[in-house]
Amino acid sequence: MKEDLITARLKEYINAKGWTAKDFERHTGLGNGTAARICSSTRKTTYDRIADSGIDLNLEWLLTGEGEMCVQQAEPKISYTEGVPYYDEDFMLGFEEIGTPNSENPSFLIRMPGYERATLWCNASGHSMEPEINSGDIIALQRIEDISFLPFGDVYGIITKNGMRTIKRLGRSSREGYYRLIPTNKDYDEQEIPISIISHVYRVMGTMKSF
Repeated sequence: MKEDLITARLKEYINAKGWTAKDFERHTGLGNGTAARICSSTRKTTYDRIADSGIDLNLEWLLTGEGEMCVQQAEPKISYTEGVPYYDEDFMLGFEEIGTPNSENPSFLIRMPGYERATLWCNASGHSMEPEINSGDIIALQRIEDISFLPFGDVYGIITKNGMRTIKRLGRSSREGYYRLIPTNKDYDEQEIPISIISHVYRVMGTMKSF
């Protein structure tokens, strides 16, 4: 019965947001069909991913029914003394030639609970990751130093050795030595990229609307 209550509460939340189950999975980075399988036996890593996604679902309410359905999300604060640097330039959502963020001259710093480990904030542009990431959103990126293992299903910012960059969900390719890059917006095609041409990888930790 407990499993049924968790499932019912998740459906209540999804309906309240005006989403579909697919929208929920896109916003949280969960795999296809996960929303229908969430229950008391669901792995903790799934709930951790929901918590890290930035949506306002109250996990205590989801699991126990206690408290409010939605939690009030923390407000970002602009600072010039502490926080994560924000660069007022785009990390293109489609392949484009663009310089790397200027690490010496951020516009300001952003203090945001839960994003202390981010490397930088910058702007999103393009439509290939909508509605998960919208053009004009500000995205938090965490630099991945060791790219020998990248979990599939997560969203990454990828910069290639020839200066091209994109933000996509990472998938397994059927071709040895390649990654599959998956857009959220189904009007855009998937792409495959040789792992050997990747120079830098950033994990997309979350997004927020521009100030």
